[in-house]
Amino acid sequence: MPVHDEHTWFEFLILEGAQAGLSWDTILKKRTRYREVFDGFDPEKVARYDKKKVRELLADAGIIRNKLKISSAIGNARAFLKVQEEFGIFDAYIWRFVGGTPKQNAWKTRKQVPAKTAESDALSKDLQKRGFRFVGSTICYALMQGTGMVNDHLVSCFRYRDLKN
Repeated sequence: MPVHDEHTWFEFLILEGAQAGLSWDTILKKRTRYREVFDGFDPEKVARYDKKKVRELLADAGIIRNKLKISSAIGNARAFLKVQEEFGIFDAYIWRFVGGTPKQNAWKTRKQVPAKTAESDALSKDLQKRGFRFVGSTICYALMQGTGMVNDHLVSCFRYRDLKN
C-alpha cells in the first residue's frame, strides 16, 4: 500500500537498513521491539541518541545488534530531518522518484521482478548524497516495494488488481 505517513517512512528506512544481509522475516519478528527501543520511530528522538543509548541498543537482543546499522539509524534520522526541512515532508521528497504515483509493473513470474531499477539507483544515489547510509539500490528498491511506490505483485495476485486501481 502506498505510504504517506512520516513515521512510517522513517520506520521503513530503519528496518530496510537493518535487514541488509538478513532475511526480511528476521526483521519482521523483531519489528515490535524496534518500535519500542527506537521511540516509535520518531526521527526527532532518534536523532538525539547518544553513546549511552547506542550501548543500550547494542545490548538489546530484541534487535539486530550491529554497531554500523545502529549508528546509521541515528545518522539517517538526522538526514531525514534535513530532508523534511528542505521539502516540508519526507513524503514529498521520496515520491518524486516515481513521478508522484505508484509505478505499475506487470510481472508474470517472480523471476521477472528486478532487485533494483534506474529509479532505485537514482534514489540510492540521492539519499547517499544527503548523508543516508545502508541505502544501496537493492535496499532502496525493497523500500519502494514495501511502501507502495512500485506495484510488483504478480498479475495473477489479487493484490495486483487492488493496487492497480
